[in-house]
Amino acid sequence: MEINELKSNVAQNIYYLRTVNQMTQSELGEKLNYSDKAISKWERAEGLPDAYVLHKIAEIFGVSVDFLINEHSEQEKKVNTKPARNLKKLIASIVLWGIIAVAICLIVVLYLTTDKIWWQIFIYALPITFIVQIVLSCVWWRGKGSFFYASLLNWSIFLIIYVALLKFNFWEIFLIGIPVQIVLFLCYKIRITITVTQKNPKYFVWDMGTNPNEPKKKKSNKIEDDKEKNI
Repeated sequence: MEINELKSNVAQNIYYLRTVNQMTQSELGEKLNYSDKAISKWERAEGLPDAYVLHKIAEIFGVSVDFLINEHSEQEKKVNTKPARNLKKLIASIVLWGIIAVAICLIVVLYLTTDKIWWQIFIYALPITFIVQIVLSCVWWRGKGSFFYASLLNWSIFLIIYVALLKFNFWEIFLIGIPVQIVLFLCYKIRITITVTQKNPKYFVWDMGTNPNEPKKKKSNKIEDDKEKNI
């Protein structure tokens, strides 16, 4: 295999894996301790990562180094990258159903010992479920859906309090969840703004009232001005 062909194969495969996993060049660069310019250079086949970096890229995307350096059809790419994505979904499903199974077991045990159905256990299991989903979202999907699960976590906590005080019908407790939800929304918007700023720093101006595209005025030299006046 010639060097140009190797560069072309690696470029196409890195680009495909990065886009399929919805990862930016900056995000991949952070994982590899390289700049986004280096990733862009590799994807344009203008450079070639060393053996260690190729191994690291293969680990990140759950493929082999051979997959990175060889040419593949679209069908082959889908076959090789699909198991890694399915494994994450499988693990998330196992964790979710595991929590449900534990809740059911507790209900059965309590029913056999107290002759009473403790349906509240399902309510108490909700925050644990949402916390797990938030963690998996941050680890595997870069926080996608974390705001949704955080919102559900917020309201599930107040639901638990309401159920615990059910005989008092203390529905006003849900009013406290409104400002908490507003804070969550603001935090989400701030995170989105920071992400956009990092990807497009030219849209963020540090000095208020200044235009970054406007050429800076040359500062006058007071000494030279005084000389010109004397002349």
